[in-house]
Amino acid sequence: MALAWRASSKIWRQSPAGGRTYSIDRCFCCFCFGRDSQNVKEALRPLLLAGIIHSIPTHAVKTLPMLDREEHRFLRQKAFEIRKSILEMVYKARSGHVGGSLGSADLVVALYYYLMRHNPSEPEWPDRDRFILSKGHCTPVIYAVLADCGYFPREDLNHFRRPGSHLQGHPYEPGTPGIDASTGALGLGISTGVGMALAAKLQSRSHYVYILCGDGEIQEGQVWEAALFGNKYHLDNVIAFVDRNYLQTDGNSEQVMPLDPLASKWEAFGWRTYEIDGHNFDQIVSTVEQAKQLKGKPTMIIARTIKGKGVSFMENEVSWHGTPPNQEQFERAMKELTLAD
Repeated sequence: MALAWRASSKIWRQSPAGGRTYSIDRCFCCFCFGRDSQNVKEALRPLLLAGIIHSIPTHAVKTLPMLDREEHRFLRQKAFEIRKSILEMVYKARSGHVGGSLGSADLVVALYYYLMRHNPSEPEWPDRDRFILSKGHCTPVIYAVLADCGYFPREDLNHFRRPGSHLQGHPYEPGTPGIDASTGALGLGISTGVGMALAAKLQSRSHYVYILCGDGEIQEGQVWEAALFGNKYHLDNVIAFVDRNYLQTDGNSEQVMPLDPLASKWEAFGWRTYEIDGHNFDQIVSTVEQAKQLKGKPTMIIARTIKGKGVSFMENEVSWHGTPPNQEQFERAMKELTLAD
């Protein structure tokens, strides 16, 4: 996949190279799968002549490997399995945040099964990449992934949110193998993450700190304090995501407290910013790989997602933010996921 940026308008177009192109304010991205850099430049030339983009700087065009068919099939299959586990956990507990967990499943799957360096048999490995669920209420997605990877027995998922269980409603770092930070108070995770990243720099360690934030969470002032910190210390070992589904517990985020243009805000705070489809594995993987190649700034990836993704009657419905399904709804949801798998 090739990425290019620097444009000034907000548009959606089909690129001459066959990829999907879009620009968000000053950030222009061209997803041209399987093309080399020269071909990408030629593909973008008509957009340059049309005035859609103003330049194609050499440093801005990178060719990154696309997932092969088997890798894509594997990640897609894992995402279905994780979504089923999420539903089972919340249904059995009669409690939990199902909508945001389903919506962010593809991001977490791409990280743990393809991008991150980690070792379930050694959860405290010093050189592991860290993952921080800053939107701490969406524990079903991280618990499902950690269990599947082997950090703890799958049977533990049956005790989600039960008294005495190590799988509580919000992540608890001392009690759950694979959890790198206790979160739940919104805004806390990204602040913790930039602190961890600075510590890694001071210790000359090479691991990355991945952070997943909710878009409603971005309304917290503490988030922007962390953004200033990340920029000041040039924390290029931070790769953060905003789960941009436009829904929070009180309704549409743009009605509660408007965030757009969100990409411009993060750029203004000194972060390298991308906007992607948060359900497209090629875009997730290639954007993270691109971020790793560029130094000097932290990265924020705004991932457009669908709350409740994978279950038709839960998708884009704010009522499923923190509501468990009843038996009929659970059976219907599991059937949909099984048929789509």
